[in-house]
Amino acid sequence: MSNELKGKKVAILVAKGFEEVELTEPKRALEEAGAETKIVSPERGVVRGWNFTDWSESIPVDIPLDDADAGDFDALVLPGGVMNPDQLRQIEKAVELVKEFFVEGKPVGAICHAPWTLIEAGVVAGRTMTSYPSLRTDLRNAGANWVDKEVVVDNGLVTSRDPNDLKAFCAMLIDEIREVARTR
Repeated sequence: MSNELKGKKVAILVAKGFEEVELTEPKRALEEAGAETKIVSPERGVVRGWNFTDWSESIPVDIPLDDADAGDFDALVLPGGVMNPDQLRQIEKAVELVKEFFVEGKPVGAICHAPWTLIEAGVVAGRTMTSYPSLRTDLRNAGANWVDKEVVVDNGLVTSRDPNDLKAFCAMLIDEIREVARTR
């Protein structure tokens, strides 16, 4: 375990139906780099994930969404899955929390379908990013420059397409958090 992110707190925002591996792999990588991660969710107690084609395990919620504040964290991770971001983008508090991270200039990682929540937050216009291919038109319509790449970094926003890109996504997310920490 390295300590390059020691003292950094990262929120992982999820609703029921998040893609399990898109939460567990970034969480593991961030913790191995020394960061403290907290699961934030509109669900109370536990939130159930999705494992590619079926329901997966439930994980404990550390902070209820109503109690979450971007000021308490150094970065945000938004896992995908189809159900998860579709729910989050309909919850005003979730959308506001995402906006706060951008206003405060903190790194945000979004993978797969997670950019739906970013679109709702109004933070994608003018940014180059990637996502699951089915979001290409949604992102372009919201003013983003969509590209088909494993990982894209644009001014603190790290995006990737799907679970196959997790290794690159996690590495770039750690780099962005470390870089922002150096400049503050």
